[in-house]
Amino acid sequence: MNHEQSGAIYDARQLGVPKMLILGLQHMFAMFGATVLVPILVQGYGLPLNIQTTLFFAGFGTLFFHVCAKMKVPAFLGSSFAFLGGFQAMAEMSGGKYAGMDPAEKLQYAVGGIVVAGLLYVILAAIIKAVGVKKVMRFLPPVVTGPIIILIGLNLAPSAVSNASTCWWLAVVAMAIIVAANIWGKGMIKIIPILLGVVGSYIVAVIANACGATVITDAATGATGPMLNFAALEGVSLLGFQPFVTDFTGSIAKFDLTGILVMAPIAIAAMMEHIGDMSAISATVGKNFIEDPGLHRTLIGDGIATSLSALFGGPANTTYGENTGVLVLSKVYDPRVIRLAAVYAIVLSFSPAFAVVVNTIPAAIIGGVSFILYGMISAIGVRNVVENRVDFTNSRNLIIAAIILVCGLGFSGGVTFTIGEAHVTLTSLAIAAIAGIVLNAILPGKDYEFGSDVTQGRSGDFGRY
Repeated sequence: MNHEQSGAIYDARQLGVPKMLILGLQHMFAMFGATVLVPILVQGYGLPLNIQTTLFFAGFGTLFFHVCAKMKVPAFLGSSFAFLGGFQAMAEMSGGKYAGMDPAEKLQYAVGGIVVAGLLYVILAAIIKAVGVKKVMRFLPPVVTGPIIILIGLNLAPSAVSNASTCWWLAVVAMAIIVAANIWGKGMIKIIPILLGVVGSYIVAVIANACGATVITDAATGATGPMLNFAALEGVSLLGFQPFVTDFTGSIAKFDLTGILVMAPIAIAAMMEHIGDMSAISATVGKNFIEDPGLHRTLIGDGIATSLSALFGGPANTTYGENTGVLVLSKVYDPRVIRLAAVYAIVLSFSPAFAVVVNTIPAAIIGGVSFILYGMISAIGVRNVVENRVDFTNSRNLIIAAIILVCGLGFSGGVTFTIGEAHVTLTSLAIAAIAGIVLNAILPGKDYEFGSDVTQGRSGDFGRY
């Protein structure tokens, strides 16, 4: 049921250890910007989510996920953006027991809700194991998962534009290096375009900064500032433990109904994103990971990794599309490379200075890299639909895809409703996923059967992998 792609590398050991180490570094850089951005944004809400803790559990969670997935799935687990709305809601809580509560304690209740959210993954995994993946995936054919994958990339696109707009020429330099390395590069150059794009454009930024170049620091006012700012490095230690080690008691999650109702329902969106990412990685690598090692295993790995992270004061984890984009460009599909990136993340989580140095990378460089990576995710969704021969001359399929796309793009701020004192937000991706699943279940004319061969006339299927 698998088909290996020509030119792809499924065992990176054939490249040698030095090249494997560099490939792992590339994946580390791909995930780093978004992973540390989550705690930075949450700190902006007033909750002290720690970067070192976030990095540690991104690496640890990835390794745990790989064990659960039988070491087969080349996925990296970074910080989930889906829960940002929940963090913001918790930060703004001012009624009842939350009146006058210290932000650090609010964070404890917020991550307590995330612990419960992660356990919901396990419940879904148990259902899949009990009834069989084929019955569950009947509700998630390519006509549903394809548009959802497309939306994952499109929903991330505005952040790429926003970052790139701080200095367009620098973003273009980063993109140009990536394109040149991937299209015209030879040997190792061709499979590390993202790393070269980041490092090459950073060197350009250092030179431009020395020459007095500036970037936009506030889009609203048009204010500008230095391209690079190393002021934050003053007084920062080279080595240091994460807060959950030095202040173990203070980092343990706390639980109450309000925090759970705010954070746990977000798992609906996160689980749909997980299934979409597994579909995207399967399409990229050419292997059906939903069937082997099985969706129940990947869900358990993602869910428990999320709960463990939150239990010790970290954010929720999620499979990262950025790293899927790197897989597309490099065509190195060996999960060992991802595990190297996870080890790097754990090691670097013990260095406050490194986190600060990486944060000096201009947003424009992150934007330029994201232009390509986020676009790759959407392109994978298109490929998923095309390769599985979803029949869009069929009105049923056309309606499902159309409504998924409009929901995912139209509800840009999600939908918020109140349960008691808690405000629950469903993201646009969650709304789109729910709409697609419901429509696929109730509309007549369903012709999808998970595990059958599309060459036998089916409209969509993962079985050909």
